[in-house]
This record gives sequence, C-alpha cells and structure tokens, in this order.
Amino acid sequence: MRKTLYLLSVSVIIFSCSKEDEDNTPNNNTPTIVEGCIDSLALNFDPLANSDDGSCYYSYYDIALGLWNITPDCDEFTIPIIDSTISLNDQLPENIDVQGGSNNLLYIEIGETQVNGNIDNNGNIIVPKQTVSLDMGFGSPMDIDVEGGGSITSPNVGNMDLTYSFDIEIIPGFPGISEEVECAITLYR
Repeated sequence: MRKTLYLLSVSVIIFSCSKEDEDNTPNNNTPTIVEGCIDSLALNFDPLANSDDGSCYYSYYDIALGLWNITPDCDEFTIPIIDSTISLNDQLPENIDVQGGSNNLLYIEIGETQVNGNIDNNGNIIVPKQTVSLDMGFGSPMDIDVEGGGSITSPNVGNMDLTYSFDIEIIPGFPGISEEVECAITLYR
C-alpha cells in the first residue's frame, strides 16, 4: 500500500510538472510596461506610465527653440490699380528658426526677417506689434507691422496667428493703399 501511494505521489508530481511545461500561458503576475514621462514635475507627466521613455520636458521655452517646419495659411491681397494678387504664403519660407534670449524672449527668424516674441510658462506665444522689413513679392523689402500670438502644444506641434499690416505706395509721393493680411501658421517638427 505504501508503495502504491508512493508511486501515485511521484506520478502526480511528474505529470503536473510536464503539464506546466507544456502550458505556455503567460504569467498573469507580469506587469504591463507603459512607456512615457514618469517625472511628476514634467509638463507632460503621464500618470499611467511606469517606464521612462526620455520624453519629459520641463519648459515650453526650451521646446520652442530650434528649427520648425511651417505651413502658412495666409490671406491673399490684391492691388486694385494694377490688378495683381499676391499670396503671402509664397513669400514665407518652408521653416523658421526660433532662438532664445533671456526672460523667455524668442527671436523668430522668418526668412531674412526677425520677429521678437515672448513665451509664457503655459506655452503661449505673444508677438507684440513691431515693424519689420519683408519682401512681399515686389522684389524689394518694405516696412510691415506684424503682431499676433500662438502656442506650443507639444515638443513637435504649435501654431502662430500673425497679422501683417502695410501700406503700398503705387505712385511715389501720393497716399498709398493700406492692406492688412491675416496669416495662420502651423508649426511642426
């Protein structure tokens, strides 16, 4: 009887071991890895993440800096006397370079023109009214007032809405034509 009980116990152990080896079901105790920013001080902290993927950022100022591709969506304007339509979309470059100064000051290089702005701790960009020199398609630069704002929403996405105001002098010495062109610019990397 003891021998039978011993053989039965050994058989159960052997068969349960081989059954476990054949059963390839995943261990339910293995945690799911969720990549993301795990630093609670970062702007893009992900409370669901449990593995740091290096994507944390701490300042919108820092992520605003650098080269941005742009997609402009600007109003066209027509010069009535010569019946010529000009698109500011054609005058803007494919990308802009954003450099920084102190106190969240931004230097936004749009082609050969620099526009100054500021960015706050929430990613909002403010471009105060300023006069810049820009070629609007006439072959020579002209003085243009530019102002507006926008925001940086992530390290790779942002937007700016700028208003360009200028006077076109058709005949030297006579009052010109005043134009105002709205321009929405999508920023992306």
